[in-house]
Amino acid sequence: MKAANYLNIIADQLHHYMAFVFPTGNGIFQQNNAPCHKARIVLEWFEEHTDECHLMSWTPNSPDLNPMEHIWDVMERQLRAQTPTCPNISTLRDRCLNIWYNLSSVMYQKTCSIYAQASCSCFEGQRRRNALLSRWS
Repeated sequence: MKAANYLNIIADQLHHYMAFVFPTGNGIFQQNNAPCHKARIVLEWFEEHTDECHLMSWTPNSPDLNPMEHIWDVMERQLRAQTPTCPNISTLRDRCLNIWYNLSSVMYQKTCSIYAQASCSCFEGQRRRNALLSRWS
């Protein structure tokens, strides 16, 4: 995705999303280090909107600190275990949605708990827990 497209989505949707999910204003927005996330125009937008949205600092090349990466891995393993293989995109989509909606809430809670602890210890100079992840732990 190009940075300008990503910025359009963020500018249009993020404030409403954060207000809905974190009505008390204590939310932390997490991105990974995708090129569009690190683009100057995107980072400048976040600097201009710090009072509306706190952007979590993120160490470079750290997918191991992102709980979503673990969840994608679980989904991929479940998808690959299914036979026969998907004959078309429609079947693939249906299977992915089925897996997504049937993942255990306990799995989410454990994953977020583990990553909340890891994120606290891995960000030098920041000794605060990730509030979003801690909510699920």
